Amino acid sequence: MIDKLTGALHFHQEALNLRDQRQQVLASNIANADTPNYKARDFDFASELKRAVEQGRPQQSATQLNRTNAGHIAGAGVGAGHVQHMQYRIPAQNRLDGNTVDMDVERSKFLDNAVRYQASLTFVNSRISGLRNAMQSE
Repeated sequence: MIDKLTGALHFHQEALNLRDQRQQVLASNIANADTPNYKARDFDFASELKRAVEQGRPQQSATQLNRTNAGHIAGAGVGAGHVQHMQYRIPAQNRLDGNTVDMDVERSKFLDNAVRYQASLTFVNSRISGLRNAMQSE
């Protein structure tokens, strides 16, 4: 029974995880819009979703940070998550500082991803409500 429930929601779980990961990448691009030589990144959502559904998610390992002084606090950096093929965005117009972030493109992709994330949540919520209603006796 649990396997059937897990199977029914697996696709949506992976889609929500990837939407969250993409939102973080796009937010990072927006945050670094004025950083010299920063290269805007993104990934192909459809191919990553297909890979995640077919192969599953690999174990997420944290990036170890180098400590140059014994007084530094040991920590773990944020890795690329479970996205395997991160890509650099090709800018429509080059900037003198080498930054490839186009704020109009980033904002539109950020908003599109946020709307799709919310739509996925709504769909999952209705799916869970339907399953809950099917399991309850009348």
